[in-house]
Amino acid sequence: MKNADVPTSELILQKIANLPTRPGVYLHKDAKGTIIYVGKAKNLRNRVRSYFQEGRPVDAKTAVLVRQICDLDIIVTDTEVEAFLLENTLIKEHRPKYNILLKDDKSYPFIRITKEQFPRVFKTRTLIKDGSKYFGPYTDGTYLFYLLKSIRSIFPLRSCDLPLSVLGVEEGRWKVCLDYHIKKCDGPCQGFISADEYQQYIKQVQQVLQGKTKDLERQLELRMYELSDAMRFEDALVVRQRLEKLREYTAKQKVLGSNDLDQDVIALVRSESVGCSIVLTIRDGKLVGKRHFIVTNIADKDDAEVLSRTIEQWYADAEHFPDEVLVQSEPGDVELLQNFLKERAGHTVAVHVPKIGDKRKLVTLAEQNADVQLREYLSQQAEKDQSVSRAVLTLQKDLRMESLPRRIECVDNSHMQGTDYVSSIVTFIDGKPRKSDYRHYKLRTLSGNDDFEAMKEVLTRRFTSKEGDTELVLPDLLIIDGGKGQLSHAMEVIDQLGLRGKFVVIGLAKRLEEVFLPGTAVPLFLAKTSSSLRLLQQARDEAHRFAISYHRKLRDKRTINTELLDIPGVGKTTATKLLRSFGSVEAIRQAPFEQVAALVGNSMADKMCSYFATQLRNENAQP
Repeated sequence: MKNADVPTSELILQKIANLPTRPGVYLHKDAKGTIIYVGKAKNLRNRVRSYFQEGRPVDAKTAVLVRQICDLDIIVTDTEVEAFLLENTLIKEHRPKYNILLKDDKSYPFIRITKEQFPRVFKTRTLIKDGSKYFGPYTDGTYLFYLLKSIRSIFPLRSCDLPLSVLGVEEGRWKVCLDYHIKKCDGPCQGFISADEYQQYIKQVQQVLQGKTKDLERQLELRMYELSDAMRFEDALVVRQRLEKLREYTAKQKVLGSNDLDQDVIALVRSESVGCSIVLTIRDGKLVGKRHFIVTNIADKDDAEVLSRTIEQWYADAEHFPDEVLVQSEPGDVELLQNFLKERAGHTVAVHVPKIGDKRKLVTLAEQNADVQLREYLSQQAEKDQSVSRAVLTLQKDLRMESLPRRIECVDNSHMQGTDYVSSIVTFIDGKPRKSDYRHYKLRTLSGNDDFEAMKEVLTRRFTSKEGDTELVLPDLLIIDGGKGQLSHAMEVIDQLGLRGKFVVIGLAKRLEEVFLPGTAVPLFLAKTSSSLRLLQQARDEAHRFAISYHRKLRDKRTINTELLDIPGVGKTTATKLLRSFGSVEAIRQAPFEQVAALVGNSMADKMCSYFATQLRNENAQP
């Protein structure tokens, strides 16, 4: 296909003419301003201009991409390597529609070494950017358990969560625990081992996790002989026991080669528009790690481009680099890749495509593992597709959505004459409620009764807040409880947040169950008996129920403060006890004297009876 009939706006042509000839990253945008493609270039002007040259052969996907480009931005870098790294970061952040996307296995656990004066070593699934070091991920839970157990048997590391510091140790804030007495910890909490000595253990742990066990064995053996020559036989015995444990661990590792080279083996297996690339990590001839990526948007991409993308993402965040990288076929722009690896690693990293011998066998092993992972992924996707309810499938069709509304969120507000204003957001996954993702909000900036301002605050808080270090999760479909007015105000907020086009937004009016879409004056009427309308109603009713329950909770708290606590002698503890027992203030007022006295005593029950009697007389005395 030739790029002959692609219209190019004057704005883009003018921008191209003024582009620099330096390396950098370019971002193509569509009519809505959404980034649809991110690329890197050695010469920005030449690379971007090539998209719009008449008669240039392009594949079908690129032709579609070019037709949608309405604007572009660039970021200039000093070197091609910087462009490599920046491109990878931007693709992860924006996940453009036309880029090759790699979904890594973040659900698998890692081993974390904390950044502390006396670091801790433990398993985690959460990556926190606080200077800690992470190793993994580990796809085999049994192996991870064995690895941590081996590390703790070799090195006397602390297992506690104490915030140890040199100053705290000097001040004697902590005492040793059982681990010290059974020789599993050297007691850093009481200064029985210095921070420098403890950090030496951590360096050795990192050697084990990196697979550099031969160097560590030599170090321990040398240390054992030094202690023996110094007549410190008990210390030498401890080191020998650690050496034996280390050799026991390394003997169980899978040996894949006889050389001492550090190697990464990368292979790709694909099925239509989805593939799986895998990285086998080999250190000192032993397999010490495996990580796979599910690759999407590759129907029109060749193996060279996909392998290049895998290498870029794998080494962009890497801390440890091999001596050589073995791949099944030559990736795109090998020279640039090698320069990128050399700058990141600090030494030359060779990229080879072995054809015969032991190295080819390693690549074949990687291909077999990638095939297993891809089959497993495709099987899981098939199961998910079967698990999607008919209502979700019908809703996609009725709303003319491009993708399945697997994650549906619904917003609702609740208040009592403008007081205790709250909002709720409920979440449905594949047509079923996921209560762990429900959220309620006590509105902070609102005064009075204003549903539009309430909608503005809750949507702003929902789509600007993140939980922990996790990425902001967006819905596929957002339901606004209300008609055209509420939907219009919601879209104003979504536009301000730059989220238009990221997900579908509809309004559901309760009176006639009309469905309003942004930018359309005429509502969409779904059949009253349709499963898609019932799903929308279920989400709307659940959001209303959740908002009401939170509103009642706040109202009950306010009731305690304004009524029960007005009774002389009744404090928060007594009021809470009474409400838990009777359920409400009205129930307490109607309860027999004996039941109240059984909870709070005769004296307090007399005061409460007098209070309620006085209150009743005052109400009756009013005209």
